[in-house]
Amino acid sequence: MATLSLKAIAVGLAALGGGIGIGVLGSKAAEATGRNPGAATPILVTSIIFAALVEGLFILAAFAVKYN
Repeated sequence: MATLSLKAIAVGLAALGGGIGIGVLGSKAAEATGRNPGAATPILVTSIIFAALVEGLFILAAFAVKYN
């Protein structure tokens, strides 16, 4: 029972970290686009790739924890 709670906490922390990471990424991408509007397309492409990588890390963390 205790290990199930620890696993749930680990998945929750992974989700929290992923959410914070994507939020910071979006904030900085908007800031960079505001500073240089001509580079909006490369910034958008890069931020989408990094957001997918962050989300992928959360998915890996969620599936790495096996609930019995």
